[in-house]
Amino acid sequence: MAGKDVAIVIHEGVQALDVAGPLDVFAAANDFLLEEDKYNCVLVAGSTKPLRSSNGMRMVADLSFDQAERAFHTVLVAGSPNFAESPNDDAMSAWLREWGAKAKRYGSICTGAFALGRAGLLDGRTVTTHWLHSGQLARQFPGTKVEHDRIHARDGRLVTSAGVTAGIDLSLALVGEDHGPALSLTCAKALVVVAQRQGGQSQFSPLLQSTGDPGTQLGKVQAYVMENIGEAFPVERLAELAGVSPRSIARLFVRELNVTPHEFVEGVRLDRARNLLEASDLALKAIAFDCGFASPDQMRNAFQRRLNVTPQQYRGSFRTGSA
Repeated sequence: MAGKDVAIVIHEGVQALDVAGPLDVFAAANDFLLEEDKYNCVLVAGSTKPLRSSNGMRMVADLSFDQAERAFHTVLVAGSPNFAESPNDDAMSAWLREWGAKAKRYGSICTGAFALGRAGLLDGRTVTTHWLHSGQLARQFPGTKVEHDRIHARDGRLVTSAGVTAGIDLSLALVGEDHGPALSLTCAKALVVVAQRQGGQSQFSPLLQSTGDPGTQLGKVQAYVMENIGEAFPVERLAELAGVSPRSIARLFVRELNVTPHEFVEGVRLDRARNLLEASDLALKAIAFDCGFASPDQMRNAFQRRLNVTPQQYRGSFRTGSA
């Protein structure tokens, strides 16, 4: 059959939207393509017995790994909420090494990146995955450069995407690569999604991770900053709170949290500002003041540098209602 053969690898517990999102993008593209250019999509798994997705939906693969021993144009591994902790699937790893890596392009949606890593296909490559699991991916596969904020990433023939709906973003990008941006935009409009969303996935994740024991030097500083974020916090003030020198407090932050004191304080300010943008109608100037920014411009610069969106864009995306 003419066209581009696409294989999406599925497994027990797969995230249904990791599968359905890309399939719908390729199906939408097919509505506007000549027969010889259409995408021919199949689901591939360890067997063709029914399996259960994470939301309870049952899926059946079109081909088992044994039946899919041929070259594909595109191979994508779908993820699942628990895929990062799942044991290695030897049959999947072997098939990905043999046939996935032979595709014109291969990659993953969400935590499907862990399957590629277990197959040895991520070493020395730049990838992304769901923000909730990006740190774990970097730890499990230290030879991989994990881009924590990317919606999708391209490294040669390897393509990876962030969590769940980011598989739609990735698939739209692949359609644009194959057939031009006009078709990608047409598909996005048909699916009522944006062709290229603003910002990275950091806007969906908290910048501030869990705080330390308030009985420790660092935990005491963290707790005070969070409770008094409107104050100014030069490194000398943080050192005073911890009872150590400015050089020591800087080393402590980097060693324990892998951030500088300035990055920590700015992260607390940004998370507080995000909460206020989501849940209140306060003016940007008032939010900036409440969160300890010197001016609305300073807050805007921090949003654009850390989240790749402006405060106004963030509020437009995540506003939850009147305070």
